[in-house]
Amino acid sequence: MDIGTIQSVDIDEQMRTAYLDYAMSVIVARALPDARDGLKPVHRRILYAMEDMGIRANSAYKKSARIVGEVLGKYHPHGDMAVYDAMARMAQDFSMRYPLIDGQGNFGSIDGDAPAAMRYTEARLNPMAEELLADIDKDTVDFTDNFDGTLKEPVVLPARLPNLLLNGSSGIAVGMATSIPPHNLREVAQAVDYLIENYDQMDDITAEDLMRIIPGPDFPTGGIIVGREGILHGYSTGRSRLTVRGVARIEEQKGGRYNIIITEIPYQVNKAGLIERIAELVREGKLDEISDLRDESDRHGMSIVIELRRGAQPRQVLNQLYKYTPLQSTFSVNMLALVDNEPRLLPLKRALQVFIQHRQEVLTRRTRFELDKARARAHILEGLLIALANLDAVIAIIRQSPDAETARQRLIERFKLTEVQAQAILDMQLRRLAALERQKIEDEYREVTERIAYLEDLLANPRKILALIQTDMKELAEKYGDNRRTRIAAEAKEDFSEEDLVADEAVLITLTARGYIKRVNASAYRTQNRGGKGVIGQEVKEEDEITTILAARTLDTLLFFTDRGKVYAQKAHQIPEAGRTDKGIPAINVLALEANERITVAVAVRSFADARYCLMATVNGKVKRVDLSEFESVRPSGLIAISLENGDQLGWVRLTDGSRHVLLVTEQGYTVRFAESEVRSMGRQASGVTGISLREGDRVASMDIVEEGGGLLLVTTKGFGKRVRLDEFVLKGRAIGGVMALDHKAIAKTGKLAVARVVQENDEVALFSASGVALRVKVSSIPFKGRVAQGVSIMHLDEGDSVASIARIPQEEA
Repeated sequence: MDIGTIQSVDIDEQMRTAYLDYAMSVIVARALPDARDGLKPVHRRILYAMEDMGIRANSAYKKSARIVGEVLGKYHPHGDMAVYDAMARMAQDFSMRYPLIDGQGNFGSIDGDAPAAMRYTEARLNPMAEELLADIDKDTVDFTDNFDGTLKEPVVLPARLPNLLLNGSSGIAVGMATSIPPHNLREVAQAVDYLIENYDQMDDITAEDLMRIIPGPDFPTGGIIVGREGILHGYSTGRSRLTVRGVARIEEQKGGRYNIIITEIPYQVNKAGLIERIAELVREGKLDEISDLRDESDRHGMSIVIELRRGAQPRQVLNQLYKYTPLQSTFSVNMLALVDNEPRLLPLKRALQVFIQHRQEVLTRRTRFELDKARARAHILEGLLIALANLDAVIAIIRQSPDAETARQRLIERFKLTEVQAQAILDMQLRRLAALERQKIEDEYREVTERIAYLEDLLANPRKILALIQTDMKELAEKYGDNRRTRIAAEAKEDFSEEDLVADEAVLITLTARGYIKRVNASAYRTQNRGGKGVIGQEVKEEDEITTILAARTLDTLLFFTDRGKVYAQKAHQIPEAGRTDKGIPAINVLALEANERITVAVAVRSFADARYCLMATVNGKVKRVDLSEFESVRPSGLIAISLENGDQLGWVRLTDGSRHVLLVTEQGYTVRFAESEVRSMGRQASGVTGISLREGDRVASMDIVEEGGGLLLVTTKGFGKRVRLDEFVLKGRAIGGVMALDHKAIAKTGKLAVARVVQENDEVALFSASGVALRVKVSSIPFKGRVAQGVSIMHLDEGDSVASIARIPQEEA
């Protein structure tokens, strides 16, 4: 503009233009990652500068200050703390799912502590960062001028890994923000492979299809994502909100007290801030059931210990922690990244497609680079081979030439060579004239020719480029992949539920008197002959004993009935799986039991449409029938199932269709058989009617439903047993004394009746002793005997041990 010239400017237009220029500068050059390599400019410049300095994964650490200075001076003219903070974050294993910087020294903590000054810390590239930089020297990506035009820097990295999804990203631009969650390498690699395998049908692949491979984000700090609906919406649209919970377990202490141990917290939650918030709520009286709070975390893992007062309900306190503290927080998914230098919202499939397209371009450019290099080498080798074939003539030309330039021109004219070939002949060392060296040139020429054919075939067949991407992903997943850290808890109302990913398997659920519960695959107990000693089935404390063992399948709904007449519900697969000898975990970890409430019986429901009624029996001989639909939607705090009289206890529950016969068996062996129709259907609050009249000192030992073709298996406390044909128990009315099913003269030897079950010939049964010994036997190995016969030894027990429970494993599940 000439001095003194006045130019009219529309202030509105000027402000709009200036602001848009500024906004786009922030968006492109600072805040948003590139969808191809998942890096913002500052991160890309740090990694490239370190690679350029030779600070690789196998080299020595270098001072962070030196690295920051290199980045500032050459590529990133901003504040030194902006560069150092970005570098430090790439070294934090609680911020990055797969850290890109290998740091030495204090790079900050999950408590919010800042990194030490850059003059104290040291760093080098992590091996995974080298995968992002691989082949950068092979013309795989474009370079651009740095800020002062004196150097070149890459526009994007070659990125063998889909870093955008693996490590995620977060940033605030002008008028927009990005928040991309991290994911698991093995799952993302499998998803890339799946898209390539179905490349021609890629348009038909849905977010639901990809969720069968990538069930959800995988945060470096673990935690639990509650519900799949938010994940599905985020993967479909690129924008969603996820509810993330920390992981806590409940441990029983002496004196009826409980501790809550927090072992994982939500992503990006400050641990020290979480502890401070809990302490603040305790001071305010909102969490008055907490008596002590301490942080026992160490280098081996996180452990925030919350001690509860005597009588506190730990499940209720844990729910309050989820409600009032960051132990449950929201992660906003906003998968915004730069595609062709423009911000784009990326659904999961589109993000994977962008990476695949980027790798196609990188591998195509690398192939062209290597092909040009191979052709150039082949060209030189062809000249050397011509020289070796005409060695005497070549030597004569060189010796007769006054200078090198004349010799080169004569060689070109005589043998129709190019200048490059002629120069290579002149530069050839005399040792290459030896026979062995000549053979090496021929071998190299053959290898280079084969390499050229391979590279030309790659360029001619894009499908083979895609196959290379698949090979890369499998290799990287095997080399760097690890197990998923974040669990996903499904919500009952979701269309895409947790059951879709759970295998339908036969399991055994065991419960102890002290309330420990576990789930074990039924195959963990091998079948033995009757009379065997069994195997250790569960570690049981001296003051504890196994009370219930239940055969179920992983997709069943389990109804748990307690000594207070309440019922709780939980899916079988949500009971934590444990080893055969493990003691399990307190049931209060999975059910919202009240203080000192104890589970007495459990039943597995395959489908609420398969049965109409729930038939219950108590140890004092009461029976009650309730519509099963009453228990189809049990709230987490439980429902009243039966009103119990003082001293009575609910002991057995069976599912029926309303037309069956019922067998009640007492500890002294008295048995009554009556029609189920004699017990009318009652409400949940009712206490039931008399099923059997008990003799003094006797109590009910078992209740079961008669099956056609079945027999009644009776097992005593000392491990004796027999089968009795069901027709030996005549149908009579309820509320009578019943007929004998044990040899009373042998009770001193056999013990009282422990359990009785109706079984079929091809079934198997698993018996558990009070001390935790388990024995699985075929029903067919146990003979039929008369009602008053003694029976045979089924299970050999140690002194002081006794049979506690039995689980029937039907033929189709055996």
